[in-house]
Amino acid sequence: MFNRRQFLQTASAGAALSASGLAAPAYAAGTKVLISDALRLAMYAPLYVADNLGLFAKHGLDAEVSTAGGIALPVPLLLSGRSQFGVTSPGMSVNAVREGGDVRNIAKIVGGVSMWAMAKPGSGIKTVDDLRGKTIATLKFPSSTIQVPTYLINEVGGFSAEEGNVTFLELPSGAQATAVRDGRADVATAFEWDISVGASEFGLEPVLSFADMIGPLAFTTAMTTGKVIEEAPETVQAFCDALAEGMTAMHADHSVFTDLGPKYFPQVSQEVITAASENFFGSSTAFPTAPTISEAEWENAMKLENGGGAIKDPMPYAKMVDNSFATRAAEQFGA
Repeated sequence: MFNRRQFLQTASAGAALSASGLAAPAYAAGTKVLISDALRLAMYAPLYVADNLGLFAKHGLDAEVSTAGGIALPVPLLLSGRSQFGVTSPGMSVNAVREGGDVRNIAKIVGGVSMWAMAKPGSGIKTVDDLRGKTIATLKFPSSTIQVPTYLINEVGGFSAEEGNVTFLELPSGAQATAVRDGRADVATAFEWDISVGASEFGLEPVLSFADMIGPLAFTTAMTTGKVIEEAPETVQAFCDALAEGMTAMHADHSVFTDLGPKYFPQVSQEVITAASENFFGSSTAFPTAPTISEAEWENAMKLENGGGAIKDPMPYAKMVDNSFATRAAEQFGA
């Protein structure tokens, strides 16, 4: 186990050796890539850690991380060639392939459903069955904040939203906690930072942990096109290497995560970030220790995406996942 300072010293030393010519860089230096993340979410931290620690640059990439603004939007950027990598729900890649696109999932970013339901103290909500007759504040469809509770209502509760008189109140980002506070909704499904903000600013409390209910899966993935894999495999490898090294760093020292605030989440207080850190690292699945995607994790993701209504039919691991780059990255740079 090493700490953040040791990690940064090692990374800097490697970069210096490459620059001096004492060690040849493994990949072409300065290859420009655009990485399109669906939303700026705390659970995408492995991506931001790799960027913040300069790991993409260390592995020969001149990377820009740009937020698309919705979970369905990174894939069109990939298919148009405007970006080389997308980070979003794997269901979006399935929908694209069904429509003739050539998209492959190459790395796991989030390893569990890092989402909670929050309500006012004394709500009595302890199980999925307690959602009967409730109004749930969510983000606007398509969103995992709708798909995940829908899946759990069906698969765990054994009833449909209609049968249970469950109503989804679709709202803009950040408005879910307010809806619960104001009484327009009984409960809200949200990611971090919204859960910690709901607790600190609105007096709400987490009542359901979806990660505990569903278990490990490829909840969010990094993806690229078959063309990029064919024409620039070294770029794909460099991307996965940086992710693996970043995951190792953040598990070695959790402050690597909390240090992201000023650059990536300047609107979020350090108190909220610290609280969220405890939630994330308290989960065995949220932040992966390696970017690999197992067949079981893919199948579980497909069950969730299909059950939640994001896709019509699952697609097989062999067609949708190229795990070779992440495997090599994990072997060399993983924890």
